Amino acid sequence: MNKVILMGRLTREPDVRYSAGENASAVARYTLAVDRRFRRDGEQSADFIGCVAFGRQAEFAEKYLHQGTKIAITGRIQTGSYTNREGQKVYTTDVVVEEQEFAESKGAAQENGYGGGSYQRQSAPAPAPAASTSPDGFMNIPDGIDEELPFN
Repeated sequence: MNKVILMGRLTREPDVRYSAGENASAVARYTLAVDRRFRRDGEQSADFIGCVAFGRQAEFAEKYLHQGTKIAITGRIQTGSYTNREGQKVYTTDVVVEEQEFAESKGAAQENGYGGGSYQRQSAPAPAPAASTSPDGFMNIPDGIDEELPFN
């Protein structure tokens, strides 16, 4: 069985690209900083894990995930290799994202010094009905956009 569960913060904005062709599909790449459970001599350490999301998961990442956002993901490890421009073989290991969700409220993120703005980038098209934030810091999902959500 190949199953991975991670929780961490995005180290930078997701890099989203679209495949060429008639049925263009989104591919999002981002890195999660995941705290290590055990630390030596009080020093904080983290692992930086590359993640890749496809299709609707990638579109969700483009719209709602930003640097510093704390998320939980489930997926699988995928390895690969390629030859770089210098002719050297490079080996890769990524987590292919199957599910991703917020791991803290927007208010908690701001209290911890992460995220100064909304979860949606200004350059990304807004959903038809605007999503507002409730007093508890969670995003209110408007009625009628069930088809756009990457989860049930």
